[in-house]
Amino acid sequence: MKKQFNRMRQLANQTVGRRMELVRLMSHNTHKRLVSCLQGQLGTDTEKRHKKLPLTALSQAMQEGGSQLGDESLIGKMMDVCGEAESRLASELMQYEVQIERDILDPLNTLAEIEIPNILKQRKQLAKLVLDYDSAKTRWYQATKSSNQAMAAKVDSLKDEMDEALNKVEICKDQLSADMYNFASKEGDYARYYLMVSPPHSHLSMST
Repeated sequence: MKKQFNRMRQLANQTVGRRMELVRLMSHNTHKRLVSCLQGQLGTDTEKRHKKLPLTALSQAMQEGGSQLGDESLIGKMMDVCGEAESRLASELMQYEVQIERDILDPLNTLAEIEIPNILKQRKQLAKLVLDYDSAKTRWYQATKSSNQAMAAKVDSLKDEMDEALNKVEICKDQLSADMYNFASKEGDYARYYLMVSPPHSHLSMST
């Protein structure tokens, strides 16, 4: 029964592991493409971000043109009014992109570049510990079967090494299982990042 349980846990870990690798890749690609959609400069303060927006440049050009034409010109008045409108749009776009970076881009980057890689690294560490245990077990077994007195004298110490190696495997395995199932349990939270990119949800977020 215990062997069946361990086998089921191993298969479950493999399934979650493959899913994690796919989620990491998709999150990385989504982050990259979403960054390319932004008109502002990622990571800068709001003032610099606002100045770099194409809408800001358009607003300034229209307001400058309206100023040069003067209030006596209908075109000048319209350019000034429309320039102010473009400036407000630029401010709203800047605020929206800051929100996108905080609520979507940063979490996606953390997921793809930190959280999942750490778990995948832990899986590699477990594989190494299993190899170390197998090696220690082989040395202990050979010592128990050896007729060489020097080797026989090392049986106890080799047994201790084997037990220590097994203990490291079990600790790492339990921690990895906990982390992987924790990842699986938060899949709904990760899916929420993608929901927030959709226009209807984005509009609701901006209006709240």
